[in-house]
Amino acid sequence: MYICVCQAISDRQIREAVDQGAGSLFEVQMRLPVASCCGRCEESAREVIESHIESANRPVAA
Repeated sequence: MYICVCQAISDRQIREAVDQGAGSLFEVQMRLPVASCCGRCEESAREVIESHIESANRPVAA
């Protein structure tokens, strides 16, 4: 799903940036131009980042 329509950035791309070490919107923006145009996607981008970080930190049931 596109998060940033202006720059055609998807939630998958944002999650990949987090997987590569980005831990905040600022760090994702160092890799991708998300929320760099009109800014309407900033909140959605933050939600994707936070959600992906939380899911990565959850213990996996055996």
